[in-house]
Amino acid sequence: MKTAVVICPGRGTYNKDELGYLSRHFPNSQMLAGFDARRHEAGQESLSELDGAERFSLAKHTRGDNASGLIFAATLGDFMAIDRDAIDIVAVTGNSMGWYSALTCAGALSPQNGFTIANTMGTLMQEALIGGQLVYPFLGDDWRPSLARRDALLAMVETIDQREGHILRLSIALGGMLVLAGNEAGLSQFEAEAEPLDGRFPMRLGNHAAFHTSLQEPVARKGRSALSPALFAQPTLPLIDGRGAIWWPHASDLAALWDYTLGHQVTETYDFTRAIEVAAREFAPDLFIVTGPGTTLGGAVAQSLILANWRGMGSKEEFRAAQAHSGLLVAMGIEDQRSGVT
Repeated sequence: MKTAVVICPGRGTYNKDELGYLSRHFPNSQMLAGFDARRHEAGQESLSELDGAERFSLAKHTRGDNASGLIFAATLGDFMAIDRDAIDIVAVTGNSMGWYSALTCAGALSPQNGFTIANTMGTLMQEALIGGQLVYPFLGDDWRPSLARRDALLAMVETIDQREGHILRLSIALGGMLVLAGNEAGLSQFEAEAEPLDGRFPMRLGNHAAFHTSLQEPVARKGRSALSPALFAQPTLPLIDGRGAIWWPHASDLAALWDYTLGHQVTETYDFTRAIEVAAREFAPDLFIVTGPGTTLGGAVAQSLILANWRGMGSKEEFRAAQAHSGLLVAMGIEDQRSGVT
């Protein structure tokens, strides 16, 4: 039996290629019908209707009130599909919105309560839509650590943030990517000052607000008002949060877990890189399994392991060699990798 850390993706992972993901992979039709009923009660289009659409709509499918439910359900379905006779899951973590999925996979939320939190927070963020996000890489094509470059970019972010009328913060430390969030003045100033890369970066993220910054405090406040601490239970698997802190089974302060989930996690930087480093060093798994939807988080996991110098990996080439030897990273959004763990 192989040990594994499961990693839950966040917003931006349900795209054109993922249309129909729930109909192809979700293993419990009764549970999905329950999620759909919750959506209909709230006056929202059901996940089955969204997932079964004839064509993907960027405007519709990437909205927070739709994307959050789709991604949560796809992640949970993949987690339930993992072959537990062959895979010993030793810990769970996630990226950004994937924290709500991770809480559910780890047993700290029931599937119904997890869906309630993911759908509620996605809807509140969409209704407010405060600020925006962009991404910018600090690693080169070889993925060799370049912390001086990262620090120089973060210094630029801080300088912009200190200007009157400008807000710009580190939203997510995502492997070799900096996900920045702020108001229009802050984002535009970074776009004007940062060196253009590959004809793609800096890249704005559509339908994304200034997640993981103090701009989201009104959303966090509404979330705390709408979502009771009673939704939470003791996790049955270790959980690694967006600070790299571990919430242990049968030993977690549930009031603190609620407070973190609807407080710090919403309004402060989410350090996914640190979460992966802690997962590697504390649990030393044979596998890192990234659930669907999508496959985009795999690169950030690999880069995070390189930045941690885990097992001596220091570049993309060395990661690829390790991957070819042991298949340590499994992306369930890729069919031939999925089949190895389901």
